[in-house]
Amino acid sequence: MRFFHLLRIALISAIAMNSTNAQTIVNFTEDTDSTAWHIVDDVVMGGRSSGSFQIEHNNHAKFSGKVSLENNGGFSAVKHDLEITSVTSKSCIRICLKGDGKAYQFRVKSIKNQRHSYITTIQTTGDWQEVVIPLKDLYPTFRGNKLDLPNFNHNSIAEIWFLIGNKKAETFQLLLKSIEII
Repeated sequence: MRFFHLLRIALISAIAMNSTNAQTIVNFTEDTDSTAWHIVDDVVMGGRSSGSFQIEHNNHAKFSGKVSLENNGGFSAVKHDLEITSVTSKSCIRICLKGDGKAYQFRVKSIKNQRHSYITTIQTTGDWQEVVIPLKDLYPTFRGNKLDLPNFNHNSIAEIWFLIGNKKAETFQLLLKSIEII
């Protein structure tokens, strides 16, 4: 079963690499506006986690910090509000990133202020990776609970998020080079 999952990822990646119609959401450079990205930590619920987001001089962004389980905490996130961006049922998100070997959630919302998110988990390797995520594979959740709704099937996205919440206290660092719709 794992073989078929890896084969599927390889096929999606091959198709994505040949895509010439990529729409850039963000390509991080020293001139990228970091104020368009907002940290959302568990402190909104009384927790003690702390994340930060900054643009580095070598053309990538860094989302880093510490997740604390104190006071019922356990997550840190960074979100980016988009202009409403059109997508299709065949659209994928391509992310160039370098994690620290930890799992991160990638989340989208189809409209601003939507209560639930559509998510998937990205397992980072410690090396630079190009991750391709079919939007149709994102499933709906609210406060960590999977909802009885269809997977993502909308024609736009309005927010993207990266979240770490692995149910343990840990430091983290996720580097981002680019995010595109393909």
